[in-house]
Amino acid sequence: MNGDIGMTPERPLASLLLVDDDRELCVLIGEFLEKEGFRLKAAHDGPSGLRLAVGEPFDLILLDLMLPGMDGFTLLDELRKQSDTPVLMLTAKAETASRIAGLEAGADDYLPKPFDPEELLARVRAILRRAAVMGKKGPSAVLEVSGVRLEAATRRVFRGGNEVELTSVEFDVLETLMRAAGRVVSRNEIFLRLFQREASPFDRSLEVHVSHIRKKLGGPPDLIRTVRGVGYQFVREPVKAGEL
Repeated sequence: MNGDIGMTPERPLASLLLVDDDRELCVLIGEFLEKEGFRLKAAHDGPSGLRLAVGEPFDLILLDLMLPGMDGFTLLDELRKQSDTPVLMLTAKAETASRIAGLEAGADDYLPKPFDPEELLARVRAILRRAAVMGKKGPSAVLEVSGVRLEAATRRVFRGGNEVELTSVEFDVLETLMRAAGRVVSRNEIFLRLFQREASPFDRSLEVHVSHIRKKLGGPPDLIRTVRGVGYQFVREPVKAGEL
């Protein structure tokens, strides 16, 4: 594996759950990912997928949206009540609205069908690598900017003393912006850091995540400022007279 997320001498096999009613596709994906050093279980309907997702410790869930018994949106909504396990949505190529709805429901990223297995592998590795890196923060890694407190070790966020519930990827986006508070962070920089891929002008996933973060934080709407054509800036509150 040459140090990639999957199987290494120092790291156990990453465990993946694939929820998709296309059994042939599940077999093909399973064979491919297992050759790359991953352990994979599959479920072919919503209820069984949810039972596995909440009953076993998976590193990543690959979730199709169109499922018998319970659709992927409902499954994701129920999962997010109990777990922040990263989720990669698998969607039909033309389902732009569905992709946005999935991101709003708490998915970390999406991949349109049909997809190249190598692109699936790249997305899987990127999400697992981000989760691994973000999980290594020391206990003293606390950020406080403009009334927002972010605790990297416990992955908790507070605004005005109240805890703000964020998904895993929302937390990572906010942390990236807060660590660069006052500086404009380009879309491409965020994509490379969190997803290990170049930003595409047609990919609106980051915009959805930022919109969600803004709503959850509340307060001034310009706390996270959009710099059109460039990226985003987490705004530092100006120092008031007498605070110098």
